[in-house]
Amino acid sequence: MRTETPQTIYLKDYLPSPYIIDRIDLKFELREVDTEVEARMVITRNPASAEVNAPLVLVGDALELVSVKIDGETLAADRYTVSPTELVIRDLPDSCFCDVVTRIQPQTNTTLSGLYKSNDNFYTQCEAEGFRRIMYYLDRPDVMTRFSTTIVADKQKYPVLLSNGNKVGEGDSGKGRHWVKWVDPFRKPAYLFALVAGKLVVLEDHFRTRSGREVLLQIWVEHGNLDKCHHAMASVKRAMKWDEDRFGLEYDLDIYMIVAVSDFTMGAMENKGLNIFNTKYVLARPETATDWDFGAIEAVIGHEYFHNWTGNRVTCRDWFQLSLKEGLTVFRDQEFSMDLGSRAVERIDQVKTLRSAQFPEDAGPMAHPIRPTSYIEINNFYTVTIYEKGAEVIRMQHTLLGEAGFRKGMDLYFRRHDGQAVTTEDFVAAMADANGADLEQFKRWYDQAGTPVLRASGQYDAEQHCYRLTLAQSCPATPGQPEKLPFHIPVKMGLLGIEGQTLPLRLRGEAEAIQGSRVLSLTDAEQTFEFVDIPCQPVPSLLQGFSAPVKLEMAYTDAELAFLLAHDSDEFNRWDAGQKLAERVLLALVADAQAGRPLQLPEHFTSAMRQVLNNEQLDPALAAQALSLPTEGWLAEVMEVADPDTIHQARQFVRRKLAQALSADWLRHYQRLTQGAYVWTGDASAKRALRNVCLSYLCAGEQEQELQRAHEQFMQADNMTDQQAALAVLANVAHPLREHALSHFADQWQDEALVMDKWLQMQATSCLPGTLEHVKQLTQHRCFTLTNPNKVYALIRSFASANPLHFHAADGSGYHWVADQVLALDGINPQVASRVVSAFNRWKKYDTARQGLMKAELQRILAKEGLSPDVFEIASKALQA
Repeated sequence: MRTETPQTIYLKDYLPSPYIIDRIDLKFELREVDTEVEARMVITRNPASAEVNAPLVLVGDALELVSVKIDGETLAADRYTVSPTELVIRDLPDSCFCDVVTRIQPQTNTTLSGLYKSNDNFYTQCEAEGFRRIMYYLDRPDVMTRFSTTIVADKQKYPVLLSNGNKVGEGDSGKGRHWVKWVDPFRKPAYLFALVAGKLVVLEDHFRTRSGREVLLQIWVEHGNLDKCHHAMASVKRAMKWDEDRFGLEYDLDIYMIVAVSDFTMGAMENKGLNIFNTKYVLARPETATDWDFGAIEAVIGHEYFHNWTGNRVTCRDWFQLSLKEGLTVFRDQEFSMDLGSRAVERIDQVKTLRSAQFPEDAGPMAHPIRPTSYIEINNFYTVTIYEKGAEVIRMQHTLLGEAGFRKGMDLYFRRHDGQAVTTEDFVAAMADANGADLEQFKRWYDQAGTPVLRASGQYDAEQHCYRLTLAQSCPATPGQPEKLPFHIPVKMGLLGIEGQTLPLRLRGEAEAIQGSRVLSLTDAEQTFEFVDIPCQPVPSLLQGFSAPVKLEMAYTDAELAFLLAHDSDEFNRWDAGQKLAERVLLALVADAQAGRPLQLPEHFTSAMRQVLNNEQLDPALAAQALSLPTEGWLAEVMEVADPDTIHQARQFVRRKLAQALSADWLRHYQRLTQGAYVWTGDASAKRALRNVCLSYLCAGEQEQELQRAHEQFMQADNMTDQQAALAVLANVAHPLREHALSHFADQWQDEALVMDKWLQMQATSCLPGTLEHVKQLTQHRCFTLTNPNKVYALIRSFASANPLHFHAADGSGYHWVADQVLALDGINPQVASRVVSAFNRWKKYDTARQGLMKAELQRILAKEGLSPDVFEIASKALQA
């Protein structure tokens, strides 16, 4: 049992730091057993602080203090106190030099936070609080400092020595060692510090900025991976060009570096001038990476580059403001992907993430506003709420202000706050002031948790030719917030006429009609909008482009949903209408199965799917999305009490029936969409997506001929997209071809770590009986290790979060095994363990028996002696819900 409860940090307790660190000069002596770090800090009292005589409190984590001096004099023992987590220095002058030397052990640092080793190379990860594992410091984002870094290491073992900023010197230091010095001219918080040392190879290119400066671009990788970096380099150049064109933002250093590391807890990190990436988001060639991988690499490359301004040049005052940089930068990388690809398909993917991950988070024990008011472990708040919902809050401001108004707000934000650590209020104020807009009510999106419910109803008056649309909002209670005030919700909408045409929209009292769509501002609990000159009973198209992160409730008939699927000019809403229709059909089948009634697939649904499939004018990528059924996880969320077994049964029934009813159509389009040699373009990727959806349906009936077709595609594919799609089909059938394909894939790609992650994931998410026992065996496979986050996410987290059928096995075996893995991981990497334990958060969504089993596992986890704050916070909040 835990002996103490971790400390809770509160936003209301924020105070400016009593001290400022104007400059820090670091020197790293990298060695094989330990590393010694020297820091000279120029420290002054902060005039903004009311703590006039406060001691200097520098935080640390697992540090050994070697020495401490003030203005060159070794401190007497009565001037300071030290522990592995804190160095407190008393009686400081108003300004001084503070010299601190620490000793650390990167070789044994499995947390992958601070300085650590991976494949014999040194890397750092300092966000959020990793720098304190390197040096006693004011490790908080509002302490912005000028850094210089000198790295000394064995020249043969570590020929490449990198850090932030520009390289200003290098040389030999004797005894086979060498040094390199880097200086970052921009102030930054410690979380943006980075260091890399090792045997790496580099791909180089250049980018000329709009002002004519030449920037050296470098991507550093381990030997053998250089041929997989060209797409990442092209993505960097596209991102730099896009940020100049869209936001007028130019890169500000002489060099921009990316380093790829296989042991990395996050996706990537935006350290100033030296981004450190998980290899998953750098390495790609057609044989080893899917279309999704190529797109994800471009998006993440863009995301980290865009942080140079939204996160680095302007950073967050404290970690409660995390969405200030992350939500804004996600919005920017989403727009980057949408401008370069299909806006509709990108938007669909964004909303699928919201609905499958963020909405459940909003409805669970970890529900929090995009600006939380408290936390125990900040690493637990790198969530889909902070990132994806945070991006939606930015997008709503863009919707309300328009592209030109939003750009004016961004320009003012940078003019006011460049070089500062600021708050979400500062961002909203810039948007409001630049446009003369009132966004006071809108700011509730930052402070209130939960997913609002938007209820809509319409009434057509044939005599007066007017349509009255009533919108009402509410928001369920969330932990600590039982009552919610009305949000400011932008509702983009249109009205469709009898033939599917978009009707002109004129509200009563307006002089002129708006052609196409318009944005309504819902600010009250309920409002009615009256449209005039409407010639016929319209079908409303609401929340176009998903203009607000809400749950829409509208009593559409099946015929109206089919009509929107066929005719809506808003492509997102066409897809959404199809998903609502499919959801309605699936939930009805679940109810039939629970009641013991025979299952029948409605003809109108089959007809709607046939119409989508055979509409060759439709973007193939959009068609692929429309033909894909809602996931089992989403269906569980929309049920009052989730029934994973029956959900799986109903969904498989629909797939089999569609496979049979449209068999000739699936085959015709599968053959029609055959392509030549692989290229990564929007059109080619779209066709592959639809073709592989067709293959999936062709094999849903598990006919021998179709399984042979999938196996043939698997063996003949010249790209990972098609090979993985075929293997995913075979991984879910009990057939000899399955074992052959899995074995062949492992033999073919045994030396490609990222490809083997795909192999692990496909087996972890299989619906076949015996999957859990097979997953247990895979933990002993030579390609798996608990110390590598990518492996854990591919096998353990995929099983827990993406295989509801087996994770929620009625006997509790899935729960028990995952809990065992959480306990094992907690002693290795608490951040990874906390991500895995989150699979238990929605335990109250299930039947009483499953609730009891999950609750017991959470209690077992909490009983562990020395449990990390990371896992304690997630598990304890889950139980308290």
